[in-house]
Amino acid sequence: MKTNFGRFPVVWVIAGAIGIILVDALFRSLTERVEGISALLLALASGYAVIMVYKLTMKYLARRSTPELSRQRAGIESVMGVLTGTIFIAGSTLIIATMGGYSFHWSNSSDTGTVLLSSVGTSLGAAIVEELIFRGLIFHALNKWGGSWLALAVTSLFFGVAHLGNPGATLWSGFAIALEAGVLLGAAFMWRRNLWFAMGLHFAWNALEGLIGIPVSGHSTAGLFTVKVHGDALLTGGDFGLEGSIVPVIISLLISIPMLIGAARNRASLGEADFTDLR
Repeated sequence: MKTNFGRFPVVWVIAGAIGIILVDALFRSLTERVEGISALLLALASGYAVIMVYKLTMKYLARRSTPELSRQRAGIESVMGVLTGTIFIAGSTLIIATMGGYSFHWSNSSDTGTVLLSSVGTSLGAAIVEELIFRGLIFHALNKWGGSWLALAVTSLFFGVAHLGNPGATLWSGFAIALEAGVLLGAAFMWRRNLWFAMGLHFAWNALEGLIGIPVSGHSTAGLFTVKVHGDALLTGGDFGLEGSIVPVIISLLISIPMLIGAARNRASLGEADFTDLR
């Protein structure tokens, strides 16, 4: 009996992830050689290329369509995600600053245009690649095996573990990332039933942190402000940055719960088969 080896989830997850990472690495090497608008254009081209790798993987190996990347409502879903991410990060930062954890001073040495283009380009690439791999490939494979709630739990855990190698990372920061990013982005994907919303949220999260000048998951950025950190690392996140703070962990869970309730209602109204296909 002939077996279609490529249809095993582990095969197309690995193949798709390798393809996405290689294409992203190629474009990153090109982006490092240019600056300004050229770097941003390469970031956009990279985003398109890795999305095509994802679609081709799903079409020819997983043998499924990709309604999670449908062009219908892609614009509005992306904008909604950007607004959600902006409110989340701005609100978390404001609370920490109000409690005395952060103080901001305008960085006169920073060129506004350069900082903006750099932050947007870097954040866009990271958001697309990570969402395609975690909320796209891995989530779908786990969903086929054990359902959406298992997929949410495992992808959240993997997402936290993946950030343990970042500068300034600790077991707490990995746990915080698993909750505030893994759960929130997974809930966003389950609720909106597409990757555009999750990508927009993820992009705004990283971009705003970079613009402000707060380390993004441990990676220092040249933002528009010089940020001074005061007090306990549990409040401020310490060297790891905002994601290591308890504040965004709490706020993210408050945002995730309504999303998960909405996802559960979608599942009840559409049925498990339709939910699994994310149509």
